[in-house]
Amino acid sequence: MVSSNTRYVSQLTRNTLALILAGGKGSRLFELTQSQAKPALHFGGKFRVIDFPLSNCVNSGIKQIGVMTQYKAHSLIRHLACGWGHMNRDLGEFVELLPASQQQSEHWYEGTANALYQNIEFIREHNPKQVLVLSGDHVYKMDYADMLAQHVQTGADLTVSCIEVPIEAAAGAFGVMCVNKGNRILKFQEKPEHPCTLDERAGYTLASMGNYVFNTEFLIEQLLKDASNPDSEHDFGKDIIPASIDNNKVLAFRFHDIENHQQPYWRDVGTIDSFYAANMDLIAVTPQLNIYDDGWPIWTHQRQSPPAKFIFNQPTRRGFAVDSTVSGGCIISGAMIERSLLFSDVHVHSYSHIEESVIMPKVNIARHVKIKHAIIDSGCNIPSGMEIGIDRDADIQRGFRISQEGVVLVTQGMLDALEIDNSISHKVKINSPVSV
Repeated sequence: MVSSNTRYVSQLTRNTLALILAGGKGSRLFELTQSQAKPALHFGGKFRVIDFPLSNCVNSGIKQIGVMTQYKAHSLIRHLACGWGHMNRDLGEFVELLPASQQQSEHWYEGTANALYQNIEFIREHNPKQVLVLSGDHVYKMDYADMLAQHVQTGADLTVSCIEVPIEAAAGAFGVMCVNKGNRILKFQEKPEHPCTLDERAGYTLASMGNYVFNTEFLIEQLLKDASNPDSEHDFGKDIIPASIDNNKVLAFRFHDIENHQQPYWRDVGTIDSFYAANMDLIAVTPQLNIYDDGWPIWTHQRQSPPAKFIFNQPTRRGFAVDSTVSGGCIISGAMIERSLLFSDVHVHSYSHIEESVIMPKVNIARHVKIKHAIIDSGCNIPSGMEIGIDRDADIQRGFRISQEGVVLVTQGMLDALEIDNSISHKVKINSPVSV
């Protein structure tokens, strides 16, 4: 027999439309997002970042989903079409692509709020009771039904999902909520240098996760008002939320682990260092982000690759991996992999040593290569004998990117440029007059 509480939650999720903002450029990721949007980034060995909010929706029972795309969206659209086209339209389920198409103006999406404004007819067409607005570029697992339940039970007009973070981590990085004891938002600070602190937890503040629940009529009213304001930047954090606080009921939802009473896992993978760290988190003995959880699976689309293969067992030529994650299609041929994460279809040849690194899909690493504390981008061909992450000065001289925390990023474009430079240098030496 289905409990009344289960039916209540089911009604909430059934009457909710989720809209995922997936047009992010991700400029702080530099070359990693040079040809694709941030939500399309490969993550965790077999997933893409967009899979996390989408899986959260489906696992929460929310199956009416729109994904708003803009910046270099080809790989994202292809992934969504291949991996998320299985929803049953006859049951009212869908993942619908909403690319910037100048629905309400002559411009492309000009901010997060403007993206929704330009799809206002899509919202009206489906006529949900609540609209769940989600960021498409964060990695976490969350049951959105809990936030929806609080939103409806408290009679809020707008609910902002928040997480407790240290003051020093939030300063200049996140939108911050100042709340009273009833979690009513009194003030919203957009990336302040000195965030307001929590009364009950010294040294911590409430940071916005970029997820919001709106009553539909209230959302449409705010979008129309914002669109007519010539001084607005048409952004939820900068405009919609601050303008809503004084005369409406705007509450914070505190995202927390009810069962284990621990700080839940949530990562903004918006920089090279945070992207590297979040991937490396997964190789821990007991990762904070449990991707092995059958009760909350992360859905995705991936080519059906053969199992990972480890070959050769000789004293100086042994193929093995320890404290690592190795995806399907990988061949570890007489090479050593330590504390690293390898995406699909990576081939590491004999006598090479990979340590504390993230190796993206379809990378070929030749013999006698040493890589440490690095990200190797998709499709790279690392030549024989190359050392990466061993000598900082040598990496800089080659044109590799070094992050603030010393992670070395290598792309095929950098390797091609290096090969051209070496070729030019070699020709100059050959053609130079001989001294006598």
